[in-house]
Amino acid sequence: MIQQAKTILKNTFGYEEFRPLQQEIIENILGRKDTLVIMPTGGGKSLCYQIPALIFEELTVVVSPLISLMKDQVEQLTALGVGAVVLNSTLSFEEYGQNISRILRNDVRLLYLAPETLLMPKTLAMLSSRRVDCIAIDEAHCISEWGHDFRPEYRQMVEVRNQFPKAVCVALTATATPRVQKDIQNCLNFETANAFIASFNRKNLFLQIVQKTSPVLQTIEFIKRFPNQPGIIYCLARKQVDDLTQTLTKAGFSVKPYHAGLSDSERRQNQERFIRDDVQIMTATIAFGMGINKPNIRFVLHYDLPQNIESYYQQIGRAGRDGLRAHCLLLFGYSDIHKIKYFINQKADKEKRTAIMHLSALIGLAETGDCRRIPLLTYFGEKYAKPECGMCDNCASGEQTLSDLSIPAQKFLSCVKRCEEMFGAEHIIDVLRGGKTQKVVKFSHQDLSTYGIGKEYSKQEWFYLSRQLLQKGLMIQDMEHGSLKLTQKAWEVLRGKELFLGKMDAKPEAPAPIKDSENGCDQSLFALLREKRKELADMTNVPPYVIFPDKTLIEMAIFFPQSPESLRHLHGVGAIKSERYGHYFLDIISRYCKAQNIPEKPKIILNPEAVILEKAAKRKYIIIGETYNSGKTIKELAADFNVKISTITTHLFNYISDGYPIRPGDEFLTLSALTPDQQTAVLETYDRLGTEQLKPVFDALNEKICYDELHLLRLYYLVRRGQ
Repeated sequence: MIQQAKTILKNTFGYEEFRPLQQEIIENILGRKDTLVIMPTGGGKSLCYQIPALIFEELTVVVSPLISLMKDQVEQLTALGVGAVVLNSTLSFEEYGQNISRILRNDVRLLYLAPETLLMPKTLAMLSSRRVDCIAIDEAHCISEWGHDFRPEYRQMVEVRNQFPKAVCVALTATATPRVQKDIQNCLNFETANAFIASFNRKNLFLQIVQKTSPVLQTIEFIKRFPNQPGIIYCLARKQVDDLTQTLTKAGFSVKPYHAGLSDSERRQNQERFIRDDVQIMTATIAFGMGINKPNIRFVLHYDLPQNIESYYQQIGRAGRDGLRAHCLLLFGYSDIHKIKYFINQKADKEKRTAIMHLSALIGLAETGDCRRIPLLTYFGEKYAKPECGMCDNCASGEQTLSDLSIPAQKFLSCVKRCEEMFGAEHIIDVLRGGKTQKVVKFSHQDLSTYGIGKEYSKQEWFYLSRQLLQKGLMIQDMEHGSLKLTQKAWEVLRGKELFLGKMDAKPEAPAPIKDSENGCDQSLFALLREKRKELADMTNVPPYVIFPDKTLIEMAIFFPQSPESLRHLHGVGAIKSERYGHYFLDIISRYCKAQNIPEKPKIILNPEAVILEKAAKRKYIIIGETYNSGKTIKELAADFNVKISTITTHLFNYISDGYPIRPGDEFLTLSALTPDQQTAVLETYDRLGTEQLKPVFDALNEKICYDELHLLRLYYLVRRGQ
């Protein structure tokens, strides 16, 4: 049967091969074994039950809490020639009856409905007249009371299972901690062996978290980098959505709001315009996006702090579902913590404790100076093996040289103490910079000895320092009120017994988005193809990506296919779509190539997704590793590539980490400026803590050995161990 599944994958869906775990999951379902699927957004969960549905003889019932998802899935399946219907409250009486009739006469393979609809006696009675081969429960984390979106009606799914004992059951979700995964399995009586957990790592998402200083200006500057590309901005409150939408509209952006305060019709209309590429940006509360399958969202901006890591992960998961690079920016302000605490305090005690734990984990993610994927994936029970991902702000900025910031640290800590440890960072900074805010005057803090002693640094620089003081444990922040309090470690710095090493300059701006033109995509042809796609989508009343996703158009503008056979080799071009739409696009490509004298290119020359996702640094580390092995010294490599020695050592470490051998020698040791005793201390620390991350080693050595030295001695340690 798996060969039949592969044929459907290509001929119906237009994909050449399965993504990781899809084949194993499909085989398990076809073997009628209950299956738990944990797979990130955009990882291909839907295919895991849609392909079996086309192989099973009878009906597959898909349970989803999201009306928009049902509509989207049915539209896409219908465009592929697959019989699928939905039963929900958006249908007219006549449409509802027509869909029931299609189900009863065995005219559909998939039925989408909400749990409430499924649990209705009339629905269960109707389904009992047909054989149900498969029950797929989407957003399965809603079953668990430990999940971030628990829904009591989901607990009743086990009763539905009992009513259809011969139906195989599939539970699917993108966001589930190990505890939630276990709860889902227990509730549905699944066997642990039938759980398939894909990596939570979305490699194509660039993760960036910056201090929220001037949020409106930061937002405008960020979205300017994505002209005519879709994106979502998430805000915590409805009023913030409305205010920001108005501001961005006045600034000339194509933007619409989405929140529960709008009428149902206005929300639906705004969402539909976004999906159909009539609006570029949605400014929304967390109510927006669930079930949106728009694959070409190029950025997600969190204007406010989400409530937990699950919400953050789910929301950034709406970006880059086509596998192409997308940018996720979070503006992190400590004042946002108070807003979230307000909502948490409305919960019952048990829920409150869970919510506070979730919030603490999110703050840890925001404050980390290490690779962001480490705490993010650890939260979901997955270990991130690499020391850096190259696709987050911390990794992109590299290991920066730390400076002695003991004096500004003493100023900040002293001001916290003189303000009686009752205020947050923003007020402390106002005092240090000599501000005359209402709060400063109210508490007479203009009379403090620390008033105005920090004018040499900007507000942003002080904020950046305050985050480092928190990260390194010199301060803690009261979760309820936001006030900063000193730790014993702070007094060591205040009394001059310990140095404070850090960076006063904020991290450099994250890399600019990769443009399609940088991937070999002909922009002029791509624009023509997009116009035709939009025209066809409007004619058939579907979103543009239902015709073809951006990824398919990009491949058209890279390989210039000029025959149906060549077109069928492209991503997402199955038999039905090729027959329905192929000639429109082939006509445009042929005329364009003739006018420009461009020949067709066989697809095997280039894999555009690999080009987009592959970072220049990754390509370079292999070149540098091979050149070093050929006999070049580190100093010669640094001169040849016009970079610092620390950059060369980072590339060589990545080379070793990927399993490549490196030539033996003592060059790393001879380049070190440390004393023999210091070198021995570093090597012994690597023995204890390992070499994956430098920060624990840096901390264990009391922050007295700089990162450049740690890089060198790590390589010496690894080379010596490998001999």
